[in-house]
Amino acid sequence: MFGNMFEQMQKAQQDMAKIQNELKNKTVEASVGGGKVIATANGCQQIVKIHIDPELLSSGEDADFLEDMTVAAVNQALEKSKALLQTEMSQLTGGLDFNNIMKMFQK
Repeated sequence: MFGNMFEQMQKAQQDMAKIQNELKNKTVEASVGGGKVIATANGCQQIVKIHIDPELLSSGEDADFLEDMTVAAVNQALEKSKALLQTEMSQLTGGLDFNNIMKMFQK
């Protein structure tokens, strides 16, 4: 009985490591300002690229406006990245809420 459970836990750990590795290579994008600022994040909640349209830079927009657009794009990209992670983990756990499972082990 315990041997089978141990094997299942080992397989789950291996599957999780595989998913985490795959998430490094999966990306999501978020754009603001009609595509003037685009942030790209991977599935590990890391920003991997920021694109700022050169027209925006040369248009004389103030720095505050550009900073606000960049922050908005980054935040949206991170939210999409979290959703990607949730989707991948729910496939591993058969639809179970992975966050709740982890909370059980933290107590």
